[in-house]
Amino acid sequence: MHAGAPAPSAERLMRARYSAFVVGDAVYLWDTWHGSTRPDTVELHPGIRWTGLEMVDVVDDGDRAVVEFRAHYRDPEGQGVQQERSRFARRAGRWFYLDAED
Repeated sequence: MHAGAPAPSAERLMRARYSAFVVGDAVYLWDTWHGSTRPDTVELHPGIRWTGLEMVDVVDDGDRAVVEFRAHYRDPEGQGVQQERSRFARRAGRWFYLDAED
């Protein structure tokens, strides 16, 4: 998918986006971010090393989906976990990250 193939589901896009964080591929993250919520640039924190991904829940409603996950990392202060419920939308047959639910 990092070479341009569309993700077949929101969950697969979430996994590919996590992999992009692991390898430092900010271009892929920007390209798969929905245009209505995408920032001008995507900056990755150089001190974070991502160490694992757990899928918690996936709710797929056709062209909308929510993927809840836990992303484990290590930074200069130690280990941590980022838990998020991410919203996704399918547009023109491609899935895009929208934002995180509050």
